[in-house]
Amino acid sequence: MFTRSDITPATSSPRGGWRLFLMLGSGFVALLVLTFVSLTQGMADISLRSVIQAIIAPQDISDHHMIQGVRLPRTVMGLLSGAALAIAGALMQTVTRNPLASETTLGVNAGAYFFVVFGMVFWPSFLHDHPLPFAMAGGILAAVTVYFMSGGRKGTPVRVALSGMIVTLVYSSLTSAIILFNEETTNGIFLWGSGSLKQNDWSGVEFSWPWIVAGILVSFFMARQLDVLSLHEETAKSLGQKVAKIRLFTMFIAILVTCVSVSVVGPIGFIGLVAPHLVRLSGITQHRWLLPLCAIWGAALLVGSDTIARMFINHYGELPAGAITAAIGGPWLIWLALRVSRSMSAGTGGSMSVGGAQRKVSYPLIVSTLAVLLVVVWMLSLSSGNLYLPWTEIIAIFMGQGNEMYSQLVLELRMPRLLTAMLAGVALAISGSLMQSAVRNPLADPQIVGVTSGAGVGAIIVLLVFPQLSAWMPLGAVAGGIISAAIVYAVSWRRELNPIILTLVGIAVSAAGAALINILIVHSMILAAPALTWLAGSTYGRGWMEVGRLLPAILVLAPIAWWLGRRVDLLSFNDESSTGLGLKVRMTRLSVAVIAVLLASAAVASVGAVGFIGLLAPHAASMLVGPHHRRAIVVSAMLGAVLLAASDLLGRIVMIPKDIPAGVVVALLGSPYLFLLMFRSNRSSQ
Repeated sequence: MFTRSDITPATSSPRGGWRLFLMLGSGFVALLVLTFVSLTQGMADISLRSVIQAIIAPQDISDHHMIQGVRLPRTVMGLLSGAALAIAGALMQTVTRNPLASETTLGVNAGAYFFVVFGMVFWPSFLHDHPLPFAMAGGILAAVTVYFMSGGRKGTPVRVALSGMIVTLVYSSLTSAIILFNEETTNGIFLWGSGSLKQNDWSGVEFSWPWIVAGILVSFFMARQLDVLSLHEETAKSLGQKVAKIRLFTMFIAILVTCVSVSVVGPIGFIGLVAPHLVRLSGITQHRWLLPLCAIWGAALLVGSDTIARMFINHYGELPAGAITAAIGGPWLIWLALRVSRSMSAGTGGSMSVGGAQRKVSYPLIVSTLAVLLVVVWMLSLSSGNLYLPWTEIIAIFMGQGNEMYSQLVLELRMPRLLTAMLAGVALAISGSLMQSAVRNPLADPQIVGVTSGAGVGAIIVLLVFPQLSAWMPLGAVAGGIISAAIVYAVSWRRELNPIILTLVGIAVSAAGAALINILIVHSMILAAPALTWLAGSTYGRGWMEVGRLLPAILVLAPIAWWLGRRVDLLSFNDESSTGLGLKVRMTRLSVAVIAVLLASAAVASVGAVGFIGLLAPHAASMLVGPHHRRAIVVSAMLGAVLLAASDLLGRIVMIPKDIPAGVVVALLGSPYLFLLMFRSNRSSQ
């Protein structure tokens, strides 16, 4: 999947000395300049001369108090966190021998953030005194889950990236649910949750610096062991290296410094991905130089991002530094994915098999069973809620003989909400089935390939920037989804739409889209709660208008998706075999993707960013009917309708009168299956 030069240490040479000097000198200069520029940025205009005076000879004036008490702690925290995250990324890449490993792709940021928010709500006093144990628990759990989901030491870069994104999506859904149900307790947490260096005193620096400095120093002293660890495992063992223990300890150090950073400034992504690769691009890979340079450049990147975030504070308000790093890291991940692709052999088709049906099940029996389930979910949804209605009353309503109040409740509130959930589930399931076939990857769905994120950007722009045009939000979502998909496919086109490259680029676009969404929500904080509800995926308050939007899209696009079945079946072979059978692979893949994007965008416009339906339904269908695409489309659509409608039902009745977003329920129900799916995929590939 990647060349040895991406990870393994290079031998030093006299000609490489100038590169070391250049990286070291330019890093120090960039760090020094950005540090002083950072101290001048903020609501109050403070000159560079005042900054220098406040540091060298502070006086009892407001500008110097501002610098000493607010801006200097913030900048120092940025230096510490940037260095910590960069070191963590370099260590993770060495341990896993994976160029895409970082605190972001391994889900450590998301896991630590979730546990901190959880502690803030349920154990606030303990969290206030001991934030690190919460962050460490979440970070370690996330990293271990991703490691085993991706296949352990045999995991490829794309498996690590996909597993990390799945874990991140699960944690993000849970975190959003906690924030929505505890708005008073978590008031103001959204900015911190997007990664903010904002400090009101030196307490954050005082807490974090001993841990971060100690972790960095320990990693420096381990430079020689890390160089040996980068070699082949058998070679490292023959040189006396205790490989397993060194890996475990190194990963612990990486997670520790990451979680210390998250507990103070929130989850800031991509520093651990960008900084180490920026240093390795210069040819410096020996850890005695790699780690110090990563610390310098990581600190410079984070302080620079925070400086950019504060440049527009007077016009747009303070932006989260984490959103800026994600906006930078997304394109970087795209470039890295293209670079990794050059080391792939021609035979790597990028497919990831999870196997087919274990036993033959009658197709009519499957359809009949799902139809019965749909009817059951339908009746339960119409009868359940704050006011229970017996089925006899519901039947009477449909016969025109029911109570007028009950009729209005069923026909104007519950019925359109139920139909919206079912239709959105159908659209997302068919979209996921098509994308998995087009990308030839069982872990692809609208959310992972970036369509959901792009649709979210389009909808949020209309919702927050043009509130008077809120009726146009679906059109904004469709436009955003199409633009994101166009970027993904345009970048991947030169690589013959290679499934692995397309997936990695989709992950990068999704990350960049999420960063932009965070920026927009922070800019209009008064609407953060409804925006979070929409981003979590909810059918709350949906009516006949949403049904009228979804139904025509499905009636037009679903038959086309079914008609493409035979061509989609041929995509399951490698590209050479499909071409030999007369299939125009790229055009077919593009046509299938267009249908998938339109369906996903229509669903997102109606119910928000519901995830996992496009993963769960197609896989369950594949296990039931095998690789027959036309049958799989039908079964996927029915499963999608059942899953989202049932999730909406559970969200309404579990915590009456509170309403849990359907997307959160889907994430909770689907997570165990997705983990099982990844393990099954690993066994199939091995």
